[in-house]
Amino acid sequence: MKKAKRFFSVLFGRKIVLAAAVVVLFFLVCAIASPLLSPYDPNAIDLKSILEGPSGEHIFGTDQHGRDLFSRIVYGSRMAFLIGVLAVLVAAVVGVAIGLAAGYFGGAVDNVLMRLIEAEMSIPGIMLALALVATFGKSVGMLIFILGFSAIPPYARMMRAQVLSVRELDYVAASRIIGSGDLRTMLRHVFPNCLSPIIVLMSQSIGGTILAEASLSYLGAGIMPPTASWGKMVSEGYQYLTTAPLFALLPGVAVILLVLSFNILGDGLRDALDPHMRGNI
Repeated sequence: MKKAKRFFSVLFGRKIVLAAAVVVLFFLVCAIASPLLSPYDPNAIDLKSILEGPSGEHIFGTDQHGRDLFSRIVYGSRMAFLIGVLAVLVAAVVGVAIGLAAGYFGGAVDNVLMRLIEAEMSIPGIMLALALVATFGKSVGMLIFILGFSAIPPYARMMRAQVLSVRELDYVAASRIIGSGDLRTMLRHVFPNCLSPIIVLMSQSIGGTILAEASLSYLGAGIMPPTASWGKMVSEGYQYLTTAPLFALLPGVAVILLVLSFNILGDGLRDALDPHMRGNI
């Protein structure tokens, strides 16, 4: 209990981290309860209400098809969380497995796996994602896989570095001496002691993945219409900045708030899990 209390006191000890957590929680509630919070079907077209400004009927106005902007922004949060969280999970699971094997076994296994990771890192992430989208399509499941695949290298490199720092410690050597197999030693003694930096990286990566999805949608390579996506809304609203500025500005603000909040929350987690790396937020 004392450790948990200390963890949360450090995590939320700074007001900016607490504010970031509130913002993330707010958007998470929007994502989960979007059918209850949205006054309209986000995909319902009303050609009589095209590009209307804020009103009692449409509090954020409407888009070029007469769709309610508030409803689409609320539903957009669902897509942001779905893709952001699942893509990070894909990257973390694959990257951690690669880094764990490379760091623990070393030698040829390490060389082969790290050369593959370096080959992927040599290609800019957005270009790799665009190439994969062009090859495999842009369904939601495929976008999750593509964004997750593009984010594997940081997890593999970080996990490898952590494993190298603990694999020769006494408790790992003792596990080998008593006859534990490599898999048992890795999963029971090495992996748990390398987990804290991975958790921090995951929390920080969610924001970047959401931004990457928004960028792909802005470029026309993301979520297929009419599904609500913040990036696609910014792309569509850009041409109406002078006549209907809220069309592009509101989803853009939502992206900025959520990405920034995840990054701040990640810094707070870093401080709480590893006081030696504590910085200023």
